[in-house]
Amino acid sequence: MKRLIATLLLLSAPAQAQVSSTAAPVANSSGSVTNQAVQVVPSRTFSFNYAGISCQGATLHINPFLSTTTSWANPYERYYQEPVYDTLDLVGATDPEGNAIPDGVPDNPGNVLYLRPVRTGQKTNYSINGGITATISVPLDRSHVRSCRKAAEKQVQLLDAQLADKRLNYEIARLKNCASLMKQGISFHPDSPYASICADVILQNPPGVIPPHIHKITYGESAETSPAQQQTQGEASSPASP
Repeated sequence: MKRLIATLLLLSAPAQAQVSSTAAPVANSSGSVTNQAVQVVPSRTFSFNYAGISCQGATLHINPFLSTTTSWANPYERYYQEPVYDTLDLVGATDPEGNAIPDGVPDNPGNVLYLRPVRTGQKTNYSINGGITATISVPLDRSHVRSCRKAAEKQVQLLDAQLADKRLNYEIARLKNCASLMKQGISFHPDSPYASICADVILQNPPGVIPPHIHKITYGESAETSPAQQQTQGEASSPASP
């Protein structure tokens, strides 16, 4: 029990110590920080329209950027004058023989010998920063995108069919008009820029229709006469009996 009380008293008693410390730290720090931020604004995805059908797909956005910064100090001082003090220490103390010796204190404290120009390092800073930002937008519902693409393909096929129908009507109308004019003896001049319109049209006779033609007819007796023809001719030439 006595040992426990002695231990508590020893730990709770204040400790006194004499410490002599002299420190004069000096730290200077200067700097500048420039924060630059680039904002990426999401834009709408591209859509493709096919005669009323609009489909969206994945979109890649690439945005290049270029930024510049300028910094300067005001007022601008290229140099400043730094005083150089007199640190000469020759007297102030004596040795055992009575001779003057330095005592660690300048003999003329605060005496400025001259001013020394010191460069401040101030300058105007220019910086140019560039980069590229990229974003990808992907539709989440892929089933509707596939259905929209199928509908777009059908719409394109329908447009092709309509174009083919209009082309057929144009060619048939051109064929009829060119044939009608050719029947009337009307045609473009061979040097006309429009002569190629009816250049591939051929006028022909319809099936079963004989075109107008001419036959050559020759009159005269044949070189050979059959016996039946000779008998007929003899009966026709003999006189009738009384």
